[in-house]
Amino acid sequence: MPVLEPILEPVLTWFAKQGWQPLPFQLETWQAYLAGRSGLIQVPTGSGKTYAAVVGAIADLLQAPARGLQLLYITPLRALSRDIEQSIQRPILEMGWNLRVESRTGDTTSARKTRQLKNMPDILITTPESLAVMLAYPGARDLFQSLRGVILDEWHELMSSKRGTQTELSLSHLRGICPRLQTWAVSATLGNAQEAAQVAVGRGVEPVVITTDLKRKTVIKSILPESVDTFPWAGHLGLHMLEELVSALDIEKSTLIFTNTRFQSERWFQALTFAMPEQVDRIALHHSSIDVKEREAIEAGLKSGAIKWVVCTSSLDLGVDFQPVERVVQIGSAKNLARLLQRAGRSAHVPQGTSEVLFLPTHALELLEISGVRKGLAAGDVEVRRPLNKPYDVLIQHLVTLACGDGFRAEETLNHLRTTVAYGNLTDAEFAWILEFITQGGQCLSSYPRYRKVVADNGLYRISDVQIARMHRMGIGTITSNQTVQIRYLKSQSKIGTVEESFISRLKKGDVFFFAGKPLEFFMLKDMVAYVKAAHKKSTVTPTWAGGNLAISDSLSRHLRRELEASRAASGLNQELSCVLPILSAQARISHLPATSELLIEVCKTREGQHLYVFPFEGRFVHEGLGFLWGYRFASQKNATFTISVNDYGFEILAPKDYPFKDLFSERFFERDRLHEDLKASLNLSELTSRKFRGIAQIAGLVFKGYPSAKKTANQLQVSASLIYEVFSKYEPDNLLLKQAETEALDEQLEVHRLARTLDRIQQLTLVWKETRRPSPFAFPLLVERLNSRMSNESLLERIERMKQQWEKKDR
Repeated sequence: MPVLEPILEPVLTWFAKQGWQPLPFQLETWQAYLAGRSGLIQVPTGSGKTYAAVVGAIADLLQAPARGLQLLYITPLRALSRDIEQSIQRPILEMGWNLRVESRTGDTTSARKTRQLKNMPDILITTPESLAVMLAYPGARDLFQSLRGVILDEWHELMSSKRGTQTELSLSHLRGICPRLQTWAVSATLGNAQEAAQVAVGRGVEPVVITTDLKRKTVIKSILPESVDTFPWAGHLGLHMLEELVSALDIEKSTLIFTNTRFQSERWFQALTFAMPEQVDRIALHHSSIDVKEREAIEAGLKSGAIKWVVCTSSLDLGVDFQPVERVVQIGSAKNLARLLQRAGRSAHVPQGTSEVLFLPTHALELLEISGVRKGLAAGDVEVRRPLNKPYDVLIQHLVTLACGDGFRAEETLNHLRTTVAYGNLTDAEFAWILEFITQGGQCLSSYPRYRKVVADNGLYRISDVQIARMHRMGIGTITSNQTVQIRYLKSQSKIGTVEESFISRLKKGDVFFFAGKPLEFFMLKDMVAYVKAAHKKSTVTPTWAGGNLAISDSLSRHLRRELEASRAASGLNQELSCVLPILSAQARISHLPATSELLIEVCKTREGQHLYVFPFEGRFVHEGLGFLWGYRFASQKNATFTISVNDYGFEILAPKDYPFKDLFSERFFERDRLHEDLKASLNLSELTSRKFRGIAQIAGLVFKGYPSAKKTANQLQVSASLIYEVFSKYEPDNLLLKQAETEALDEQLEVHRLARTLDRIQQLTLVWKETRRPSPFAFPLLVERLNSRMSNESLLERIERMKQQWEKKDR
């Protein structure tokens, strides 16, 4: 045990009063902080990370008190700030220490924010966006000049996103104000802790990485269907297993029921309350689109024990401390080892506790995935998160933010930027282009005064107009989801939550929809507010939100392929593999069950045409890229119109009848020399790029979302962004924001780096070509995926049953 410094005595006294003994990793962190070091704390969920991060800083503040803001605690979710504030307040209030702790997020009242700017607390809990807004006011340097430390909570959640880049930029500016500033990141699920620590502390600083030998056991049990259809498809289980889920749970046992999307959470809440009407007051719904007051009430009810089951999304899978939670349910595959580990950590939220996860599949083949997750977690595998590389839109927003505040000097700011990992290789030419862009509007927009946002006065770059500053502050942030509409009750005006404008625009007066656990009758839409009344009749219409598709991670894909290999033995199988054995046996009988050393390719002829099915088991985004790539490489030899369908297990290319796939196939299909060029030629890259550009244009401030009382519609924003995209494409093709949009389309939509690795991997595999008389069990979900996107008077289920009957006749 390290030698304890006298400075720690007050906090150790408080620990002793709780009957706690500081854990070794906590002591190590406190000593490193007091020694002036920065770094990363990587320990399991529920092990005491928050007190590890803040207690050293509190001890320092008690030893050497000072006026002004001393410690900044940055959290990715507003919902976390309440819990964190309570945790930090607890020792301060119990010990009577002269320290003030407050939160500042989008939920904080304007009056409180104004008071804070005049008299900052000692410790402030905030979000990346709220921090950036503070930097956008004159006097920001004075606000932060006394700052000693910054804590980055849930760093794994922030680091690989634009919000993480925004945080890096804000920190680089704060370090310019306070050169001795210390930074500590906190995480539970990162496969590249050393790199993550470097991103947190900035280049040129040697970070400390603190870990622990504390282990949290995660027990995963699956709810198995009584029987499986040998031709499964996405969603064929799910709600059909409601009775089994209710039977497996205990209403007296505090439970979080996780779904992957807000739409699923609404549907499952509706189903559970229908199945258990006598328990409706003890079951709740929680997701990010429900009004904050309702979410707070649910969290309080969960902690008090009044609410026992909460159907939720990722809105509750981060660090909120719910000690009463005894069990976690995961509906559908989490698609990611770290995501399931994080959600599992919500139960038994104490050091060395045992997390219990109950898994319910929505697709029989997801049982292969959960079996792979169990093996991956047992092996200690967790996904790697990488920082972004030079997102220009975030940098443009940051520089305008600084110009709105105290202003910035170019050379000094460039040096600060290069201390970040994201912009460490920013060139002089790129920085000069961005400066010209914010001062002159660049090559294309210089004729429009609203794009000449910044002026240089004796080398100090300041905002050009008060109105531009006001508009910029309202648009600060990097989250560019579809435009949302607020939902309020018509009479009371009380808020219910938000939905996407595209959903509301389809409703007529009197339509009833289900949202936030309630049937609501639509009355009217006015000023981006949808007014509703409580409805008495039931409805199955539920809002959908963009961004619902998750893909299996590279770590999980490796374990999935190993589970397939293990299932070939057909003996000594676990319960999940035994359950799906009929599907795998049918696959082996009709086609082939691939080993990890094989790539299975199936060719099948139906009335629709010639089908090519390929099964790399690499995730839907990689398969989308592969499908378009192979389609292009086939078409370059023999022209044809293809239809492409993808899922996490493989992809389908549907061609005209008798298309000679096998004759045209060669080693060229695995080449990566011309990967980017062929991908650009194989798909409508300009459409993908245009979509990405819409978000980039919002972040870079090229389009204004509108004032709070007069928000622009999604269609208006789309038109504005599309016009600018067309102007840039025609007159300035080398525009850095256009290049960024293309890079994002390839990297995020198609995971091109992972796609390149996949091409390398399958070059080493043995190709197994199979001609089948009907789609195999692996191919069938791909066929359904394509059918589901078509309009038809016949229901999907009816079409599936009809096809199966036709195949059965064919097999006789």
